[in-house]
Amino acid sequence: MRRLWRWYQQCLATHPVRTQVVSSGILWGLGDIGAQAVTHYSAPGRPRHHQHHAKNPPEVANLLSVQPLGDLRCVDAASLGCCYSRSSSLAGSLEVEDNLAKDKDKEFKIDWKRVGITSSFGFAFVGPVGHYWYEYLDRFILRRYQPKTFKFVASKVAADGLLFGPVDLLLFFSYVGLASGRSVEQVKDDVKRDFIPALVLGGTIWPAVQIANFRFIPVRYQLLYVNLFCLLDSCFLSWIDQQGDAPWKQWFTSFQKIEGQKGKV
Repeated sequence: MRRLWRWYQQCLATHPVRTQVVSSGILWGLGDIGAQAVTHYSAPGRPRHHQHHAKNPPEVANLLSVQPLGDLRCVDAASLGCCYSRSSSLAGSLEVEDNLAKDKDKEFKIDWKRVGITSSFGFAFVGPVGHYWYEYLDRFILRRYQPKTFKFVASKVAADGLLFGPVDLLLFFSYVGLASGRSVEQVKDDVKRDFIPALVLGGTIWPAVQIANFRFIPVRYQLLYVNLFCLLDSCFLSWIDQQGDAPWKQWFTSFQKIEGQKGKV
């Protein structure tokens, strides 16, 4: 482990940007594998309903025969990767629930395409942008405050949470959705559903992480420190995505609508 750490330090000193890019891509890929495992093993079980079909009265049987199947879609954003249904029919609901029950019984297999999509976000955005973000943020704040003081750390945490965090989250949801093959409209709907809940819940955790980061971690290691926590954050985003249209998400959506109506008045 010490040899690995020394090798990383040497690479970081020789090729800082390249090292940050490679390490970010690898860690984000590993984080997505963990997120897939969380999604697979924590997926709620669904009862099977085939045995109830014969007991339905004639009017219900007729309804089942004419209703179209629901729309079963695979969601890969942020976390990335749970199957859920937005069915508008009774027959669709029954079929989707049965499929979910079958999927839960399947052996866990890594979706390497999804890993590649997530890892490429680490390579293309988190690595290079994160490297320069922490470097220039440190230079900017140092012009105003003494290092490791309360104002120095608080200013960095505020800037990271209000500027970099929301942009990173928005780009992540958008990129993963488009790279997974969803339409622009579907991606917009997913972002509207997941962005605010993820931002609010993440805002209860990341400030504490970044306080320790900006207070104790040297600038050259700050992105690595953040990426290590992103291993857990990927699992968190996957859980957010798995919740679908959960009631607590609808509360955020209804709150946004109320605020929007107040603005129009």
